[in-house]
Amino acid sequence: MEDTKVPVRACRGAAVRTIGRSVGGRELLAFHAGDDSPKQLLVQAGIHAREYLATEAALIQLEYALAHTDEFDGGIWFVPSVNPDGAEICRRGANAVPERAEFLRSVNGGDDFSLWKANANAVDLNVNFPADWGKGRGNVFCPAPSSYVGPCPLSEPETRALAEFTQRVRPFATVSLHSKGRVVYWDYGQTGEAREAARRFAARASSVTGYPMPEGTGGSTGGYKDWCAAALGLPGITVELFDDRYAHPVPESALTEEAPRFRTLAVELMRTETK
Repeated sequence: MEDTKVPVRACRGAAVRTIGRSVGGRELLAFHAGDDSPKQLLVQAGIHAREYLATEAALIQLEYALAHTDEFDGGIWFVPSVNPDGAEICRRGANAVPERAEFLRSVNGGDDFSLWKANANAVDLNVNFPADWGKGRGNVFCPAPSSYVGPCPLSEPETRALAEFTQRVRPFATVSLHSKGRVVYWDYGQTGEAREAARRFAARASSVTGYPMPEGTGGSTGGYKDWCAAALGLPGITVELFDDRYAHPVPESALTEEAPRFRTLAVELMRTETK
């Protein structure tokens, strides 16, 4: 099977680790910049198939971090493509995962997968985490191109791998890169110091990107950010990259315009945290 090629160019100069495999057997890769001290940040992207440009955004941030490790203490882990099967399905259609092709076409209702968000099991990975699982606005309970919560929390190899890796790394905070909307989401109903810590972390991201940081969950549950807040007590943010005027999937040409807004984000978050 052809592995997704997106993260390969990021290997040079970065420590790389395989943290698991997708439904279709593709490696889930994690890249590291910086040192191995306890102060670690975790950035994940590409959890939604059609948002594969967020993977490119993560690689841009990784490349910047590798060139500026002298500007921060600690390390940054990047998992650029949590859903490599989905990204390839979105680009190439059902045959990207041949053993699931018939199933995928039946779920999708045709051969146009350009708006596909799920993995090769037709599970939306960003509603598959144990944080009020299945209680979100718009959740569905059977295989679908988007919003299917799965048969149970962490049912998918991709979500299990990311959850286990997060618990091993024990980051001080997490960043989820999505597209699109130019907004920073941070609120999962936290209270007290946990809420203030999440708000402060989001404010740093907002100051770097210029994106607003609204309060409220918007009915979101079961996401990676939600799980980080609810289960691990971590400040977690979802950064929706790219102007909302773009249609899904966001074209690669958008990177030229948008990259200056987010290129330095991970490093700036580390610099602020470690001052």
